[in-house]
Amino acid sequence: MHKDNENVLPSWTTDEPQDLAPAPFAPDQMVRCDECLRANPPTRVNCLYCAAVLPSNETTANLQKPTLRPLEKWEQGYNNILLPPVANQTPADLAEAADLLRLRPEDLSRILSSETSLPLARAATIDEAQLVQRRLGLLGIDSSIMPDAEPGTDSSGVVKVRAFEIDESGIYAYQTPEAPFIPVPWSDFLLLVVGRVTVKRVEMKERNGARTENSILDSSEFFTDEVVADLYTRARAMPFRFAANSFDFSCLESRKGLLAGENIARLLQLFREYAPRVEYDDSFNSVRKILEPVWPSEQQNESSGWRRDRPGKYSIGSIMELTNEMQFSRYSRLRHHLAAAAPPGNTLGEPGEN
Repeated sequence: MHKDNENVLPSWTTDEPQDLAPAPFAPDQMVRCDECLRANPPTRVNCLYCAAVLPSNETTANLQKPTLRPLEKWEQGYNNILLPPVANQTPADLAEAADLLRLRPEDLSRILSSETSLPLARAATIDEAQLVQRRLGLLGIDSSIMPDAEPGTDSSGVVKVRAFEIDESGIYAYQTPEAPFIPVPWSDFLLLVVGRVTVKRVEMKERNGARTENSILDSSEFFTDEVVADLYTRARAMPFRFAANSFDFSCLESRKGLLAGENIARLLQLFREYAPRVEYDDSFNSVRKILEPVWPSEQQNESSGWRRDRPGKYSIGSIMELTNEMQFSRYSRLRHHLAAAAPPGNTLGEPGEN
């Protein structure tokens, strides 16, 4: 034997246990798709080949596991929302729930300990969301299902306004100077959801070399952070959204200050004075880090094109933008969803308690 092989032992002589591959499912355990007639593992909810919903029975229902794949920006999903309180979870139950939800145990623990209704998962289909709801219920975690697309809303989900007129009867919302105003009486004010929307934009210029590695020629970073508010009314499913950096605060008249942050705070206070029964929720800022594992901030990458710097030398520009605007939109809809589902006279709690 070659000396390089003198210390090599056959695998059957080791005393350490060997990792065994999971046993395959028996043919009678496989589930046949009604659409394409192909056999699927009993753990699946949708067909592996045509994505159709697989038939379910009492045996397969206990074996099915949700996929919970990341959804594309254009897809409308279904959100499993925690219904507190939650009974004390054993480490085994917490680990099983975290594995089911594709979350780290510490991330799930933060959601459960928040003692408020927060998202647990975002599924692609209602069947997958119902599976998550059923499996969580067996672990002592109650949840409800909230669709991304509420009835009566469009793809944008908000009505962006640039200015208000205010009088004793209510407000008049203007989307553009040319568009007609939308009247909203004070008695229609239902909910105000306030948060901070951040945008981080990184622009880079790189030189591509045929014989050398790419080198960064220039880079710049821009960051914006502004207060955004959604006003929900009884007459509309979609909220009126106004942002501090793109709003005309002339409606404040003598109360108007020099800083946009001060002006939007004064406008919100004015709304609460005229409509004292409006619910006010500013809890987004305190929970947005907890939301990240389920509702992450969205990143968009794009190229700004090739450029010829000099003969034989070319560079390419790229732009990366990261924003939490959609995260705020989903949280805003969640607070409205909970307010609409609450019994009459029952409030969401004071700001910071949600």
